[in-house]
Amino acid sequence: MVRLIGVEIPDQKKLLYALQYIYGVGLSRAKEIVKSARLDPGQRVHTLREEELNKLTEAIHRAGYKVEGDLRREVIGNIKRLQGIRCYRGLRHMRGLPVRGQRTSTNARTRKGARKTVGVVSSAAKAAKS
Repeated sequence: MVRLIGVEIPDQKKLLYALQYIYGVGLSRAKEIVKSARLDPGQRVHTLREEELNKLTEAIHRAGYKVEGDLRREVIGNIKRLQGIRCYRGLRHMRGLPVRGQRTSTNARTRKGARKTVGVVSSAAKAAKS
């Protein structure tokens, strides 16, 4: 595994897709980074030399992208700010509900978690009572 900006990047993947393991780097940003570093996007990560890895790191810093820890801190800070001013979006974050207007009567299981059934008696419990 190659370490780039504090992130373990998989060896066997092509460079363009391996860069996406860095938080804050998607496909379009990975293309820009590889292009500015003047590297082949189809090259496998394990074939990169040390100076090529340094070029990648420089390209990310030169472009001024916020990645990994800085970006995570910024996102968490934005959510805390919304919660602090108690706006609608902040309240939705606090309650663990969808923030962007999705319906909640039937879906939203990812945000709400597993279903919590209250007061349901199973058929096994009914049979035990009889």
